[in-house]
Amino acid sequence: MNQPRRPDLQPLKTNDTIAILSGTVLWAIALIVLLIMQPDAEHRWWIWTCVAGICGGLFGLWFVRRRDRRGPPSTDEPIEPTTAIL
Repeated sequence: MNQPRRPDLQPLKTNDTIAILSGTVLWAIALIVLLIMQPDAEHRWWIWTCVAGICGGLFGLWFVRRRDRRGPPSTDEPIEPTTAIL
């Protein structure tokens, strides 16, 4: 019960742009395949699912690039948790 506390894990360094871009490309490939294959009328919603995936990926690219331009948050002032007792 009195074991020392493990140190907090550090976040992984990832390339979010490549991850989002690869997912968006996969949605675009699926859309092209569906447009070539022409699914039945009851399965046309698959096309719109691909379109939604592409739109979500484009939004993700915009958001991540905007976030990266801002840089890391400043650490001038320590941030206190909202449950801190004053």
